[in-house]
Order: sequence, then structure tokens, then C-alpha cells
Amino acid sequence: MKTRIFPVFFALFCFVTVNSFAQQRFIQGIVTTFDSITIVGAEVMVKSSKEIVKTDSLGQFKVKVDGKDKLKISAKGFINQNVKLDEKTKLVAVNLKLKAGEKAREYAIGYGYVKDGERLNALAQMTSDDVDFSQYTSMYDLMRGRFAGVQIQSNGDIIIRGINSINLSSAALIVVDGVQVDGSVMSTLVPSQVKSINVIKDGSAAIYGARGANGVVVIETKKGTDD
Repeated sequence: MKTRIFPVFFALFCFVTVNSFAQQRFIQGIVTTFDSITIVGAEVMVKSSKEIVKTDSLGQFKVKVDGKDKLKISAKGFINQNVKLDEKTKLVAVNLKLKAGEKAREYAIGYGYVKDGERLNALAQMTSDDVDFSQYTSMYDLMRGRFAGVQIQSNGDIIIRGINSINLSSAALIVVDGVQVDGSVMSTLVPSQVKSINVIKDGSAAIYGARGANGVVVIETKKGTDD
């Protein structure tokens, strides 16, 4: 009597095929810069399939991925970012860092990645990934000459928008790890313990109310999990 293996083989084939497709799924995401400015037309590449999609007018995207896949997000003028996924990932939020220098801003605006050019130009960022902060002895030395239009006064005040008044202070608001602090804290911060510095001016500083009228310096310090 002949052995019939076809049904067994067919069943096994169907199981493997169904199981393989079950691991594939769609995930959604959004790509921004400076945490809130959406990036239009950024390329999102799925490592497993090499499929490339671009973010829409809201900075959003949707791609099909395998169980444990990787995404590579890129846009001219920005630092590429890789994102590892797991089986539970459904939504991805990626914040691309703008490369240092004015040329990067020109790319970001000129290529249409950022629609609100004025808002982008009102922001400047420097991170410990771009510059070795530990080589500086003070926060004032670290900031001096690094941000266009930013001045350090002899009394330690940081001036972003120029001298607004003879009688009223023109010093920028200082925010460290989300908390508004007195400007004197700059003299106690150790550069090697700082992760990033964001300088915000013009209309973008309005979210900080009247105290942000002279511009805002937002500092994030390193946490225990940071290198």
C-alpha cells in the first residue's frame, strides 16, 4: 500500500504560510523635529522588505513590517535614525535631530521637509552627540559662539533677542528638565552632565507665556540610562 504524504505536507505548508503571514502587520508612526515640528516627505525604510514610504503632510506614515523588524528614517539635513520594533509595537514616534550648521536648515526648508520655515529658524539645538560637552569648563563657554545671535553678558545673563529695555531684564528664561529656574543655575551646571540645549526665540517661545518674551534656553540633563 502506498503511503499518502501529500495531505500531511500540504497541511504543514499551510501552517507555515499562515504563521508567516500572521507575523506581518501594519504599524503607524509620525516623524517630527524639535519634538513638535512635523517633517513632510521623510523616507521610512523597512529593513526586512526594503520598502520605502514617505511621511505625509502631517508627518505620518503607515508600513507593513515583520514581527521584529527595523525602520530607518532619513531626510536631507537631518541625522538618520534607526528604530527597533517588537511584536507589540503599534505606533512609532520619531524625533529627528537637525544636523549642525545653517546648510542643514536650508535643506530642511528648501526640500519642503518643514513647512513652517519661520518656526524652524526660531529654534536652535545642540546635543552631546554633536559636540563633546565635557571639553568645556562652564555652560557659558559651551554656549558662547555656538548659537547665532545669542550673547552672554558679564553678569551671566543670556541674551537671545537683543536688549529690549534699559530698565527691564532682557535675560532669556532658563528651563532645566522641564522646570523654570533662576539664571544663576547656569553657573552650577556641569557641561558633561548636559544632554541637549535648545534655544527658542520669537513666536515659538510664546508657549512659555510672558516670561518667554526674551527667548528661552531649554536644557536637558543626562539621566542614569544615558551614556
